Amino acid sequence: MNRIPRLLSTLLTAGAFACAQAQSVVGTSFPANFPAIEDTSLAKPVIGFGAAGPIARTPVIFLHGNNDTPFPTACNPFGRVQAFAQYLADRGYATSELWALGYQGDQCNLATDQTNRSRIAHTVAANVPDLSRFVAAVLAYTGAHEVDIVAHSLGVPLAREWMRQEDADQKVRRFVAIDGPNHGIINCSPNPLNYFQLPAAGGFTPASEVCKEFGSPDTPFLKRLNRGDDRPSPARVLVIRNADKSFVYFPIQDGAIAPVPAEDSFGRATDFSHSARLEGAAELNLIGQGAFDPILGTSHLGILNSPQTWEATFEFLTARPRR
Repeated sequence: MNRIPRLLSTLLTAGAFACAQAQSVVGTSFPANFPAIEDTSLAKPVIGFGAAGPIARTPVIFLHGNNDTPFPTACNPFGRVQAFAQYLADRGYATSELWALGYQGDQCNLATDQTNRSRIAHTVAANVPDLSRFVAAVLAYTGAHEVDIVAHSLGVPLAREWMRQEDADQKVRRFVAIDGPNHGIINCSPNPLNYFQLPAAGGFTPASEVCKEFGSPDTPFLKRLNRGDDRPSPARVLVIRNADKSFVYFPIQDGAIAPVPAEDSFGRATDFSHSARLEGAAELNLIGQGAFDPILGTSHLGILNSPQTWEATFEFLTARPRR
């Protein structure tokens, strides 16, 4: 006589579990009632992801690097931020607590002109307004008072510059800075051996907009950003960096990408290998990260897709504050 209620209870439990499982899948869009945010430099809505629902944790905002997207698109096969967010969802984060901003569009404009990689739309200066509006929208939508930020490559100084410009440290609880160009990149020298200057390789000449920001530790942008203590405080910060190779910092082969001379945009010999470091931040140094880039085999891209990076980030974001 009790089999029917028991069976019904089992079915309801299974249905609830299946629903919870479906809700834990990180998507590729924003909720229908999330405000549309226009990309300042591209004049079209930003892309990204997030979800409706209650929150129990501090919302996490993911920021990708230059020439990337929050998820794979028709023009970009990388987009590993979504998989990173899914790792957190699989460990208890609600999808309503996981957000990403695509501040350079779907990258389809690179197909017609590779030099867009180094132009104004790909600079920090052009994208701070997008991040500012996005953080404000996430805070308003979720009802949270602060966010955590997980950023890779260009996303790291983007977050730092936004915090600097708006004195927004109090809006960021914890910040994970993954292999970011905090002290410049190696790809901007005038040396003829720097093939990144070629239009087909992105046009990273000393005069390009991205190189004006990152071509040397001594650019006006980086000198201003790193003045004094270069750690954004009081947010707790974890730097995760490649300690052996990374094609934007080290003058050695990184997967399929050949090395360029260790010179800055002024033609001066410069060691960029420590560029990802931030004074005063906790630091995790990794090696062999090219194993996690299935397309180019590079450490700079692989570190974003690394189980070591994902685990360290989860532990950092969920650790209880020290008394």
